[in-house]
Amino acid sequence: MHNIRVQDIQLIQTVLVYALPVLFAITLHEAAHGYAARFLGDPTAWQMGRVTLNPWAHVDLVGTILMPVLLYFATSGAFLIGYAKPVPVNWGRLRHPKRDMIWVALAGPGINLMQALAWGAVWVVLVSMGLEERFFIEMCQAGVLTNVVMFAFNLFPLPPLDGGRVLTGLLPWKQAVTFSRIEPYGFYIVMGLVIFGVINSVWMKPVMGVTFALVDGLLYPLKIIFR
Repeated sequence: MHNIRVQDIQLIQTVLVYALPVLFAITLHEAAHGYAARFLGDPTAWQMGRVTLNPWAHVDLVGTILMPVLLYFATSGAFLIGYAKPVPVNWGRLRHPKRDMIWVALAGPGINLMQALAWGAVWVVLVSMGLEERFFIEMCQAGVLTNVVMFAFNLFPLPPLDGGRVLTGLLPWKQAVTFSRIEPYGFYIVMGLVIFGVINSVWMKPVMGVTFALVDGLLYPLKIIFR
């Protein structure tokens, strides 16, 4: 009974530490897609109220709640990811649909990379100030990790993930049309690859390693300043 209580307390602490970083990560990710689409000619998401910082507008029952729980038990907590309600984009209303699709898709992971840098910068400043409050330090670390995970996962080159849309935009028209036909089955393919550990070993680990190195390199001048 004592062990169960300790585990419950640890789980609650983990949820509290990750709550704010995760909300920011998914909210800004989806809002960035909508803002980029509006900037490039499609106001659909803006008109539907999806370009907002209100996290509840982006919460998806399956992707935000059920999928992380399923993955937690399926991988024994080794891999945990979810997604928000996709922002509606009418690709035909973009000024240059095939090219602009790439920028709209990259906007989400791009804002996650920026958030990873922001959380890392806050962590550097807090440590330099001698702050010993473990909760805030761990929240900053969770912010970096959450956004690096979202950055890497969403760039996996299979639709409907952002990386799949980027690849669709880069391929010649004939190959792009053929490749885009995978999208209705993409979610199930991705879930299968996640559960069997393929994405984690083949994609996530190397891409996250490079991303962590990039974040650390970009934060190096700040570390020198606040050393």
